[in-house]
Amino acid sequence: MSENLNGSGTAARGEVEHRETEGGTVGLDEVRRMWHLLEPLHAVLYYAPEAFEEAAALGYDVGERWPSYFPFRAAPLGAVGAERTASAFYSFSPRMVADHIDQAWKTAPPAAVLEARDRAIDRAYRAIFGDRVHSAELTEAAGLARRAAQFANTAGRPLAAANAELPWPGSAHLQLWRAATILREHRGDGHLAALLTADLDPAESLVSFAATGAASVERFESRGWSREEWNAARARLTARGLVHPDGTATEAGRSLRRQVELYTDRLAAAPWQFLGATDTARLADLLGEFWVAVLGSGLLPSETTLGIGKV
Repeated sequence: MSENLNGSGTAARGEVEHRETEGGTVGLDEVRRMWHLLEPLHAVLYYAPEAFEEAAALGYDVGERWPSYFPFRAAPLGAVGAERTASAFYSFSPRMVADHIDQAWKTAPPAAVLEARDRAIDRAYRAIFGDRVHSAELTEAAGLARRAAQFANTAGRPLAAANAELPWPGSAHLQLWRAATILREHRGDGHLAALLTADLDPAESLVSFAATGAASVERFESRGWSREEWNAARARLTARGLVHPDGTATEAGRSLRRQVELYTDRLAAAPWQFLGATDTARLADLLGEFWVAVLGSGLLPSETTLGIGKV
Protein backbone atom coordinates (compact mmCIF):
# COMPACT_ATOMS: atom_id res chain seq x y z
CA MET A 1 0.00 0.00 0.00
CA SER A 2 1.24 3.50 -0.75
CA GLU A 3 2.36 5.43 2.34
CA ASN A 4 -0.09 8.20 1.58
CA LEU A 5 -3.60 9.24 2.50
CA ASN A 6 -5.35 10.94 -0.37
CA GLY A 7 -6.75 13.99 1.36
CA SER A 8 -8.82 14.83 -1.71
CA GLY A 9 -10.36 11.37 -1.98
CA THR A 10 -14.06 11.08 -2.62
CA ALA A 11 -14.75 9.25 0.64
CA ALA A 12 -13.29 12.09 2.66
CA ARG A 13 -15.18 14.69 0.66
CA GLY A 14 -18.43 12.81 1.02
CA GLU A 15 -18.08 12.73 4.79
CA VAL A 16 -16.95 16.27 5.43
CA GLU A 17 -17.89 18.45 2.49
CA HIS A 18 -18.49 21.96 3.75
CA ARG A 19 -22.18 22.43 4.31
CA GLU A 20 -23.35 25.99 3.98
CA THR A 21 -25.09 27.08 7.17
CA GLU A 22 -26.28 30.37 8.49
CA GLY A 23 -23.17 30.56 10.65
CA GLY A 24 -20.70 29.81 7.86
CA THR A 25 -18.23 26.96 7.52
CA VAL A 26 -15.74 25.69 10.08
CA GLY A 27 -12.07 25.18 9.25
CA LEU A 28 -10.19 22.02 10.17
CA ASP A 29 -8.08 23.93 12.67
CA GLU A 30 -11.28 24.72 14.56
CA VAL A 31 -12.38 21.09 14.31
CA ARG A 32 -9.18 20.05 16.06
CA ARG A 33 -9.51 22.88 18.58
CA MET A 34 -12.96 21.62 19.57
CA TRP A 35 -11.46 18.19 20.23
CA HIS A 36 -8.79 19.76 22.42
CA LEU A 37 -11.49 21.57 24.41
CA LEU A 38 -13.90 18.66 24.78
CA GLU A 39 -11.51 15.76 25.40
CA PRO A 40 -10.60 16.81 28.97
CA LEU A 41 -14.28 17.22 29.85
CA HIS A 42 -14.88 13.63 28.75
CA ALA A 43 -11.72 12.19 30.33
CA VAL A 44 -12.74 13.24 33.85
CA LEU A 45 -14.61 9.92 34.05
CA TYR A 46 -11.38 7.94 34.03
CA TYR A 47 -9.50 9.92 36.68
CA ALA A 48 -11.90 11.57 39.15
CA PRO A 49 -11.99 10.14 42.68
CA GLU A 50 -15.78 10.20 42.50
CA ALA A 51 -15.61 7.82 39.52
CA PHE A 52 -13.38 5.41 41.39
CA GLU A 53 -15.76 5.52 44.36
CA GLU A 54 -18.71 4.67 42.14
CA ALA A 55 -16.71 1.87 40.50
CA ALA A 56 -15.68 0.49 43.88
CA ALA A 57 -19.32 0.46 44.97
CA LEU A 58 -20.04 -1.84 42.02
CA GLY A 59 -17.23 -4.15 43.06
CA TYR A 60 -14.43 -3.11 40.70
CA ASP A 61 -10.80 -3.01 41.79
CA VAL A 62 -9.77 0.64 41.93
CA GLY A 63 -6.13 0.11 42.79
CA GLU A 64 -5.47 1.20 39.21
CA ARG A 65 -7.71 2.84 36.64
CA TRP A 66 -8.03 0.07 34.05
CA PRO A 67 -10.51 -2.27 35.83
CA SER A 68 -13.09 0.55 35.78
CA TYR A 69 -11.95 2.20 32.54
CA PHE A 70 -12.95 -0.73 30.35
CA PRO A 71 -16.51 -1.19 31.65
CA PHE A 72 -17.13 2.57 31.92
CA ARG A 73 -16.18 3.08 28.28
CA ALA A 74 -17.59 -0.16 26.85
CA ALA A 75 -20.92 -0.24 28.74
CA PRO A 76 -22.90 1.58 26.00
CA LEU A 77 -22.08 -1.36 23.71
CA GLY A 78 -23.73 -3.81 26.08
CA ALA A 79 -22.13 -6.93 27.56
CA VAL A 80 -19.60 -7.25 24.74
CA GLY A 81 -16.72 -9.68 24.89
CA ALA A 82 -13.02 -9.04 24.61
CA GLU A 83 -12.76 -9.36 20.83
CA ARG A 84 -15.42 -6.76 20.08
CA THR A 85 -14.08 -4.44 22.77
CA ALA A 86 -10.52 -4.72 21.44
CA SER A 87 -11.82 -4.02 17.94
CA ALA A 88 -13.61 -0.85 19.05
CA PHE A 89 -10.79 0.37 21.32
CA TYR A 90 -8.14 -0.61 18.72
CA SER A 91 -4.85 0.46 20.29
CA PHE A 92 -5.05 -1.73 23.39
CA SER A 93 -3.44 -5.15 23.46
CA PRO A 94 -6.21 -7.76 23.04
CA ARG A 95 -4.61 -9.61 25.93
CA MET A 96 -5.02 -6.57 28.19
CA VAL A 97 -8.61 -6.10 27.07
CA ALA A 98 -9.43 -9.72 27.84
CA ASP A 99 -7.81 -9.46 31.28
CA HIS A 100 -10.31 -6.73 32.20
CA ILE A 101 -13.44 -7.09 30.09
CA ASP A 102 -13.93 -10.81 30.66
CA GLN A 103 -14.49 -10.06 34.34
CA ALA A 104 -16.22 -6.70 33.90
CA TRP A 105 -19.79 -7.89 33.30
CA LYS A 106 -19.52 -10.58 35.97
CA THR A 107 -18.88 -7.76 38.44
CA ALA A 108 -21.73 -5.52 37.26
CA PRO A 109 -24.08 -5.48 34.24
CA PRO A 110 -23.76 -2.68 31.67
CA ALA A 111 -26.98 -0.99 32.84
CA ALA A 112 -25.58 -0.62 36.36
CA VAL A 113 -22.28 0.66 34.99
CA LEU A 114 -24.07 3.30 32.91
CA GLU A 115 -25.96 4.51 35.97
CA ALA A 116 -22.72 4.60 37.95
CA ARG A 117 -20.89 6.65 35.35
CA ASP A 118 -23.69 9.24 35.30
CA ARG A 119 -23.48 9.46 39.09
CA ALA A 120 -19.71 9.74 38.83
CA ILE A 121 -19.84 12.63 36.36
CA ASP A 122 -22.58 14.37 38.32
CA ARG A 123 -20.44 14.28 41.47
CA ALA A 124 -17.15 15.02 39.71
CA TYR A 125 -18.48 18.00 37.76
CA ARG A 126 -20.07 19.42 40.91
CA ALA A 127 -16.74 19.07 42.70
CA ILE A 128 -14.78 20.69 39.87
CA PHE A 129 -17.23 23.38 38.72
CA GLY A 130 -19.08 24.11 41.95
CA ASP A 131 -22.13 26.32 41.51
CA ARG A 132 -21.25 26.79 37.84
CA VAL A 133 -23.05 23.50 37.06
CA HIS A 134 -26.20 25.64 37.33
CA SER A 135 -24.83 28.61 35.37
CA ALA A 136 -26.35 30.06 32.23
CA GLU A 137 -22.99 29.59 30.51
CA LEU A 138 -22.88 25.85 31.17
CA THR A 139 -26.51 25.45 30.13
CA GLU A 140 -25.85 27.27 26.86
CA ALA A 141 -22.68 25.24 26.26
CA ALA A 142 -24.57 22.01 26.88
CA GLY A 143 -27.25 23.00 24.39
CA LEU A 144 -24.75 23.82 21.66
CA ALA A 145 -22.66 20.71 22.30
CA ARG A 146 -25.78 18.55 22.23
CA ARG A 147 -26.80 20.04 18.89
CA ALA A 148 -23.36 19.25 17.47
CA ALA A 149 -23.50 15.71 18.85
CA GLN A 150 -26.92 15.13 17.31
CA PHE A 151 -25.46 16.07 13.93
CA ALA A 152 -22.77 13.36 14.22
CA ASN A 153 -23.11 10.65 11.58
CA THR A 154 -22.55 7.45 13.55
CA ALA A 155 -22.48 5.06 10.57
CA GLY A 156 -19.39 2.87 10.92
CA ARG A 157 -18.70 4.39 14.34
CA PRO A 158 -19.72 1.85 17.01
CA LEU A 159 -18.70 3.76 20.13
CA ALA A 160 -20.24 7.01 18.94
CA ALA A 161 -23.43 5.20 17.93
CA ALA A 162 -23.73 3.34 21.23
CA ASN A 163 -23.43 6.55 23.26
CA ALA A 164 -25.75 8.46 20.92
CA GLU A 165 -28.44 5.80 21.36
CA LEU A 166 -28.61 6.29 25.13
CA PRO A 167 -31.39 8.51 26.53
CA TRP A 168 -30.21 12.04 27.19
CA PRO A 169 -29.92 12.98 30.88
CA GLY A 170 -31.98 15.87 32.18
CA SER A 171 -29.28 17.97 33.85
CA ALA A 172 -27.30 20.39 31.72
CA HIS A 173 -23.91 19.35 33.11
CA LEU A 174 -24.64 15.69 32.35
CA GLN A 175 -25.81 16.65 28.87
CA LEU A 176 -22.51 18.47 28.35
CA TRP A 177 -20.56 15.37 29.32
CA ARG A 178 -22.72 13.12 27.14
CA ALA A 179 -22.28 15.42 24.14
CA ALA A 180 -18.53 15.61 24.71
CA THR A 181 -18.44 11.82 24.87
CA ILE A 182 -20.40 11.30 21.65
CA LEU A 183 -18.23 13.84 19.83
CA ARG A 184 -14.94 12.42 21.09
CA GLU A 185 -15.98 8.85 20.26
CA HIS A 186 -17.17 10.07 16.84
CA ARG A 187 -13.73 11.53 16.27
CA GLY A 188 -12.03 8.48 17.74
CA ASP A 189 -13.94 6.05 15.55
CA GLY A 190 -12.99 8.16 12.53
CA HIS A 191 -9.37 8.12 13.69
CA LEU A 192 -9.42 4.33 13.47
CA ALA A 193 -10.57 4.62 9.86
CA ALA A 194 -7.62 6.93 9.21
CA LEU A 195 -5.22 4.45 10.82
CA LEU A 196 -6.63 1.59 8.77
CA THR A 197 -6.30 3.66 5.61
CA ALA A 198 -2.67 4.28 6.54
CA ASP A 199 -2.19 0.51 7.02
CA LEU A 200 -1.23 0.95 10.69
CA ASP A 201 -2.31 -1.94 12.88
CA PRO A 202 -3.06 -1.39 16.60
CA ALA A 203 0.52 -1.78 17.83
CA GLU A 204 1.94 0.11 14.85
CA SER A 205 -0.45 2.99 15.50
CA LEU A 206 1.19 3.51 18.89
CA VAL A 207 4.78 2.90 17.80
CA SER A 208 4.46 5.31 14.88
CA PHE A 209 2.91 7.98 17.09
CA ALA A 210 5.51 7.57 19.83
CA ALA A 211 8.17 7.86 17.13
CA THR A 212 7.02 11.42 16.39
CA GLY A 213 7.43 12.44 20.04
CA ALA A 214 3.69 12.70 20.70
CA ALA A 215 4.31 11.07 24.09
CA SER A 216 6.94 8.91 25.73
CA VAL A 217 7.26 5.22 24.94
CA GLU A 218 6.56 4.55 28.61
CA ARG A 219 3.20 6.29 28.33
CA PHE A 220 2.26 4.21 25.29
CA GLU A 221 3.27 1.03 27.09
CA SER A 222 0.18 1.52 29.25
CA ARG A 223 -1.78 -0.05 26.38
CA GLY A 224 -0.50 -3.49 27.36
CA TRP A 225 1.76 -4.51 24.48
CA SER A 226 4.78 -6.62 25.43
CA ARG A 227 8.30 -5.45 24.67
CA GLU A 228 8.52 -8.17 22.02
CA GLU A 229 5.30 -6.99 20.36
CA TRP A 230 6.45 -3.36 20.47
CA ASN A 231 9.81 -4.21 18.91
CA ALA A 232 8.15 -6.33 16.22
CA ALA A 233 5.86 -3.44 15.30
CA ARG A 234 8.86 -1.11 15.18
CA ALA A 235 10.67 -3.55 12.87
CA ARG A 236 7.69 -3.63 10.52
CA LEU A 237 7.58 0.16 10.41
CA THR A 238 11.33 0.32 9.85
CA ALA A 239 10.97 -2.02 6.89
CA ARG A 240 8.38 0.38 5.46
CA GLY A 241 10.74 3.32 5.87
CA LEU A 242 8.56 5.00 8.50
CA VAL A 243 10.72 4.58 11.61
CA HIS A 244 14.48 4.63 12.14
CA PRO A 245 16.06 1.65 13.92
CA ASP A 246 16.41 3.84 17.04
CA GLY A 247 12.62 4.28 17.17
CA THR A 248 12.38 7.86 15.91
CA ALA A 249 10.21 8.69 12.92
CA THR A 250 11.63 9.20 9.46
CA GLU A 251 10.34 12.12 7.43
CA ALA A 252 8.04 9.67 5.65
CA GLY A 253 6.78 8.49 9.03
CA ARG A 254 6.11 12.03 10.21
CA SER A 255 4.36 12.83 6.96
CA LEU A 256 2.12 9.77 7.26
CA ARG A 257 1.17 10.65 10.84
CA ARG A 258 0.38 14.23 9.80
CA GLN A 259 -1.89 12.85 7.10
CA VAL A 260 -3.57 10.55 9.64
CA GLU A 261 -4.34 13.52 11.89
CA LEU A 262 -5.57 15.63 8.97
CA TYR A 263 -7.78 12.80 7.73
CA THR A 264 -9.11 12.42 11.28
CA ASP A 265 -9.95 16.12 11.36
CA ARG A 266 -11.81 15.80 8.07
CA LEU A 267 -13.80 12.82 9.30
CA ALA A 268 -14.63 14.69 12.52
CA ALA A 269 -15.75 17.90 10.83
CA ALA A 270 -19.39 17.20 9.96
CA PRO A 271 -20.97 17.99 13.37
CA TRP A 272 -19.20 21.36 13.43
CA GLN A 273 -20.09 22.16 9.84
CA PHE A 274 -23.73 21.51 10.65
CA LEU A 275 -23.50 23.62 13.82
CA GLY A 276 -21.87 26.43 11.85
CA ALA A 277 -18.91 28.70 12.47
CA THR A 278 -20.78 31.20 14.65
CA ASP A 279 -22.20 28.66 17.08
CA THR A 280 -19.00 26.61 17.08
CA ALA A 281 -17.00 29.71 18.03
CA ARG A 282 -19.57 30.54 20.71
CA LEU A 283 -19.28 27.03 22.15
CA ALA A 284 -15.49 27.28 22.19
CA ASP A 285 -15.72 30.54 24.14
CA LEU A 286 -18.17 29.04 26.62
CA LEU A 287 -16.09 25.91 27.16
CA GLY A 288 -12.97 27.87 28.03
CA GLU A 289 -13.65 28.32 31.74
CA PHE A 290 -14.72 24.70 32.19
CA TRP A 291 -11.67 23.43 30.29
CA VAL A 292 -9.47 25.54 32.57
CA ALA A 293 -11.26 24.20 35.65
CA VAL A 294 -10.74 20.58 34.60
CA LEU A 295 -7.06 21.10 33.82
CA GLY A 296 -6.64 23.12 37.00
CA SER A 297 -8.12 20.30 39.07
CA GLY A 298 -4.92 18.30 38.60
CA LEU A 299 -6.92 15.14 37.86
CA LEU A 300 -5.66 14.56 34.34
CA PRO A 301 -2.10 13.46 33.49
CA SER A 302 0.14 16.00 31.82
CA GLU A 303 1.02 13.50 29.09
CA THR A 304 -1.41 11.19 27.30
CA THR A 305 -1.35 8.82 24.34
CA LEU A 306 -3.64 11.20 22.42
CA GLY A 307 -0.88 13.73 21.81
CA ILE A 308 -3.10 16.71 22.65
CA GLY A 309 -1.00 19.84 22.44
CA LYS A 310 1.48 18.10 20.13
CA VAL A 311 -0.82 17.40 17.18
